[in-house]
Amino acid sequence: MKHHSRKVRLLVTAAILCTPQIAAAHPDLAEFEQTAFVEHPTTVDCTLTDGTAATCYEITVGYKPADLEIGPFCPATLNDAGGIWDWTGENAKLYRIDEAFLRMLDDLGYRFFDDDGAVHIVDNATDRPTVDHACINVSPAEDVTITMLLPVDPVMADQPTRLGTVGKVGVALDGVPIFSDAPSIQATGHMPALDICGGHVDPGGWYHWHATSTDIETTYGAAGVDAACALTQDSGALFGYAFDGFAMFGSTEADGATPAGLDACNGHVGATALGETYHYHASVDFPNLPPCLVGVQAADNFSTTATAGVGATRAGADGRNEPPRPTDGGPGQMPPGFDEAAAKLGISTDRLMEALQSSGPGRPDLAAAAKALGITEDALRTVLPPPPGQ
Repeated sequence: MKHHSRKVRLLVTAAILCTPQIAAAHPDLAEFEQTAFVEHPTTVDCTLTDGTAATCYEITVGYKPADLEIGPFCPATLNDAGGIWDWTGENAKLYRIDEAFLRMLDDLGYRFFDDDGAVHIVDNATDRPTVDHACINVSPAEDVTITMLLPVDPVMADQPTRLGTVGKVGVALDGVPIFSDAPSIQATGHMPALDICGGHVDPGGWYHWHATSTDIETTYGAAGVDAACALTQDSGALFGYAFDGFAMFGSTEADGATPAGLDACNGHVGATALGETYHYHASVDFPNLPPCLVGVQAADNFSTTATAGVGATRAGADGRNEPPRPTDGGPGQMPPGFDEAAAKLGISTDRLMEALQSSGPGRPDLAAAAKALGITEDALRTVLPPPPGQ
């Protein structure tokens, strides 16, 4: 089912949750492309989000794999074909970003192009959009590195964690970080276009996936999208590991069979090349990623050397923690804890994001955001998460 109508139940198969000691294959670092790592992975002491002391694999990667060709994202004109977008409004479905799609958005009140057919394109890491609706295309920052933690021994949580918008999902075998849904056009006004393999560049300058890219053509077939990802497609292959340490596979079993008995997070216990273990499967519909994670993640499991976007560390001029910057519909603006902050306020994550973005790129104007939400600035500041690593 489409993510715009999917109401993720925060329940996983009772048999799984009641048996925390099920066979759980360790993340196998040998499965990763070794060229993905900037430094050789190490094993470090870590603390899980439930406070448990644990051991984690520490993985450091670059802004993108050296041999990965990315794009196209935003088409330059209506005569060009760009990447893809999962539209969640009227006529909702996955689309190729081309003239037909952009004219449909125009008919719905979202105009992304000039009278001469030039598409409004903005690098929102450096520029503020001057139009109501722009296609976001961020330039890579080649010197950025990302460090991630994966539990060596996956542990089932008491309750699964809903991923929401721009939630941290995991890391692919090529070292590319994986995130859940990008922000909607309805929430931000802008479109952080995905390329034809389902990824784009964060405001921090590093590339990440919003899809199971090695099985994305199954999704294209289901949605009738005319696109082809250059990556080898294999619906039964291991794609990567979620941040709880459990493996993520394509939409079928290794023999091509449809997975049976999947829970609300699109996972189950079954035989894999890694052993009999809990693992996730991609869905057929976009976004073809787990909507929630059943295991316990490591605390502070994602950081970057970037100065913006997810994982960046910044301090406000007044010495207090500055919330990570949400930037006009671009990728990577949903920090850890953002969904929880919205829940504490009793509003949607999109509503909270929209309020924080109302002052444009840069440090959010918390006073203005609080006024828009009808609460005090102190109440807003109290629930917002600090920058990762603080």
